[in-house]
Amino acid sequence: MRRLLALSLAVAGLILGPAAPASAHSGDTSEVSSYRTTITGISSPPGGVSARMVEGGARVELTNDSDRSVEVLGYSGEPYLEIRPDGTYENVNSPATWFNATAAGDTALPANADPTAAPAWRRVSADTTVRWHDQRTQWTEAGLPPQVAADPDSEHRLREWTIPLRDQVRVFEIQGTLDYEPDPLTWAWWLGAALAGLAVALAAHRWPRSAGPLALAGGLSALSYAYLRIADGGGLSGVLLLAGLLAVAAAYRHPPFYLALSGFVLAAFAGFGSADVFFAPVVPSAGPGWLARAAVALAIGIGSGLALTGVLRIRAATPVGASDASSDASSDASSDAASGAASGAASDAASDAASDAASDARDVVDVDVDR
Repeated sequence: MRRLLALSLAVAGLILGPAAPASAHSGDTSEVSSYRTTITGISSPPGGVSARMVEGGARVELTNDSDRSVEVLGYSGEPYLEIRPDGTYENVNSPATWFNATAAGDTALPANADPTAAPAWRRVSADTTVRWHDQRTQWTEAGLPPQVAADPDSEHRLREWTIPLRDQVRVFEIQGTLDYEPDPLTWAWWLGAALAGLAVALAAHRWPRSAGPLALAGGLSALSYAYLRIADGGGLSGVLLLAGLLAVAAAYRHPPFYLALSGFVLAAFAGFGSADVFFAPVVPSAGPGWLARAAVALAIGIGSGLALTGVLRIRAATPVGASDASSDASSDASSDAASGAASGAASDAASDAASDAASDARDVVDVDVDR
């Protein structure tokens, strides 16, 4: 088990450590979505130029590893971003610089934002990888697309989009598609998580030694989901990492209290805290959506089962008659104290009565002598 724990921690370090996200260029946290944005290619790109969608399709990522400068053009064809060999620059006179500051594109434009103005470049990063929200790749209308409103249970191709790029005077473009996908079977994932929790609790009760491997499986599910988010361009989630490592550590040594604690943290933070993946088809993680949902469902199920197992073991570790014996002992002590107090009071009363009688007798003798 020690070797298994060491191997798990080493794998977690190798997976999570190098998988840092590329340098970001403005943006906010991505969420689950019903709209899938996909890059289908780049038309005749220079060598070393590549692009992908990151954070569940919320932003575009462009990498320029060539020795030439590549411009990203804004919504009016003006220079917006320039990725040079020495870093990334943005044109503060481009309206796209301000529109793309948030996913909603609701930033107020300053007075200098004019697509016809000469570029005013500002260096934003020393990296040659840049990310940005781009309204051309998203569904930005307030309501549902007409075809989706008519048939929300089917997939729909909403449009094809392009983002123009420029290499000196040559213009090429990133090409992609925007699709709508119906919601997953949310109830089925919740049912699966509940059945997993029941199975873990029964297995740990019937075979107590199985708690260790089950804790390891739960910890790895949380670490796997953390890696899937990083591989999609998201940052490292400290909550997922903590929940996963607590559960992995419980695989080696799991006294009842620690088992209950690690199970609760795993279920609450890596499971219920990430349950939004059950409600939308597009999630901010790499790979198919079902993979992220399976990892979260396992975290909920295994964590809940381990927490219940730990609580039951704590109760079982307390002797059944311990409280009764304590109560009896307390009752006996109280009885003895009361008996002793009564005996002492009777003894004091008898002593006082004898003393009074002796005093009265002396008084009678004195009277007789006087007579």
